[in-house]
Amino acid sequence: MSMTDPVADMLTRIRNARHARKEQVTIPASNLKIGIAQILKEEGYIRKYKVIRSAKNKQGVLKVTLRYDDTDECSIEGLAKVSRPGRRVYVGQDHHMKSHGGVGILIISTSQGLMTDQEAARRRIGGEVLCSVW
Repeated sequence: MSMTDPVADMLTRIRNARHARKEQVTIPASNLKIGIAQILKEEGYIRKYKVIRSAKNKQGVLKVTLRYDDTDECSIEGLAKVSRPGRRVYVGQDHHMKSHGGVGILIISTSQGLMTDQEAARRRIGGEVLCSVW
């Protein structure tokens, strides 16, 4: 598998961990992925995340702890990549794009950093829609 789309790789690892009912998943770290993890935590989709760097691995790994409820249901129902290397998806400041029928969030990469679609709409800025989480 070629690593041309690190975000898609991250989403796939989280999706696989969720299906395997794993509590933690490790992902090669990058600032973009750390930003996505931060949003997932703020929005309550994951319990926590930690960046582990070592002398051997300067880039580090991102350790994400998934959140499950009392009935063992993961709070992430699904993740989907929206923008792909072959087809970038951008929204303007007054976009009306919704994640999964308005249930989840869209993570948008803007000139002011990563944020949810609600935050971008509130600040009236557009950007590239990276993924949808519900």
